[in-house]
Amino acid sequence: MVDNSAACLFIQFARQPVAGAVKTRMMPRLTAEQALALHCELVLWTAGTLVRADLGPVELAVAGDVQHALFERCRALGVEGLVGQQGEDLGERMYNALARGLERCERVVLVGSDCPGIDRDYLVQAVAGLDRADVVLGPATDGGYVLIGVRAVCRELFEGIPWGTSAVFSETVRRLGQLHWPWVTLPPLADIDRPEDLAVWESARRA
Repeated sequence: MVDNSAACLFIQFARQPVAGAVKTRMMPRLTAEQALALHCELVLWTAGTLVRADLGPVELAVAGDVQHALFERCRALGVEGLVGQQGEDLGERMYNALARGLERCERVVLVGSDCPGIDRDYLVQAVAGLDRADVVLGPATDGGYVLIGVRAVCRELFEGIPWGTSAVFSETVRRLGQLHWPWVTLPPLADIDRPEDLAVWESARRA
C-alpha cells in the first residue's frame, strides 16, 4: 500500500508481455519475439527511472496478469505497488487510476512504458507544474501524450478520446479549455511505437 502522506504518487501503465500482442506496430520490422523483448526493456527502463527519481512512491498498473515475472522484476527495482488496471478502454482505465490515486495523494503523475526520454528532470517539471495548474501534460511527438499529472480529474478528459491517433493531445487540451481548468504543457518527447522510433531508443540506451 502506498503511503497516504506522500505529496505525489507516480503510476506507470504497462501491459502483460505476450508475443504478438505488444509493440505490434514494430512488426514486421521486428519479429514478435523481438517486439516482446523491446516491450520488456521499456517497462523495466521506465520503472527504474521512476524509482531512481525518488520523488514519490511508484505504483505499476497492469493490463493483464499482475503476477507476471516482468512485474516482479519491477517490484525488485523498488516499485511499491502492483495493481490491475480497471476499465473497458484506455480512457476509463486512466481515469480510474488517477481518481484512485487522488484518494491517497494530493498529486498523481501517470506515464506509459514507451518513452525513454522521461527522466528525473522531466518528472520534476511535471510535479512543479502541479503547483500552479490542475493538469500537466507531456505531449508526444506523434500527437499523443507521454505523461499526465493531475491534482483534479474528471471523466470528460478521457471519454471518447481517439486513443492511438495524432489528435489525442489536441483534443485533451480542447476539453481542458472547455472546463476552464488551468494546465501546463511540458516539452514534447518521442514514444517508441514504430520502426522509425527505434533510433531514439538506441540513442537513449547509448546515453
